[in-house]
Amino acid sequence: MSIRHGLLALLERGSRYGYQLRAEFEESTGGTWPLNVGQVYTTLGRLERDGLVRGMPESDGGQRPYEITDAGRAELALWFATPLSQADRPRDELAIKLALAITTPGVDVRAVVQTQRSATMRSLQEFTKLKQAGGELPWLLVLEAMIFQCEAESRWLDHCESALVRHRPTVTPVTQHIDERVTADERA
Repeated sequence: MSIRHGLLALLERGSRYGYQLRAEFEESTGGTWPLNVGQVYTTLGRLERDGLVRGMPESDGGQRPYEITDAGRAELALWFATPLSQADRPRDELAIKLALAITTPGVDVRAVVQTQRSATMRSLQEFTKLKQAGGELPWLLVLEAMIFQCEAESRWLDHCESALVRHRPTVTPVTQHIDERVTADERA
């Protein structure tokens, strides 16, 4: 989810100022995506520049609320109607980390997998406890998404571990490249 669209969705509920938007954003995502107020105001500035929100007069307390425009509503409706593609999602840092661990000399890849598995299982247990405590439907849906992601990550780590057993290269690509360079230097 983009901060931009999250703020538009919150403004669809009514006018808000930056601190309210930050608090409601964090509440809506169950605290899984903390925002600093600077991000909120920077995003509001861009939304205003693009004609998707408009700033209202400051209150007596010096707070400037924003409201969504018709163009902002159209943008929000388009966002809700458009599915996310895998290319729209951030990089999977764990997949990159394991790919690099496999090709980096001296890294115990199995230890990297086990360390991640332990952390994933702890997260899964925490999310499951939170789900059992109950809550509003939006929060429960966010929790269930995190539970499913942990379960999928655990299965993927099992797969990685099996792949490591099946594919035991005697020379890693990095080591092979170094060996080829040393052999070429020795011939010279």
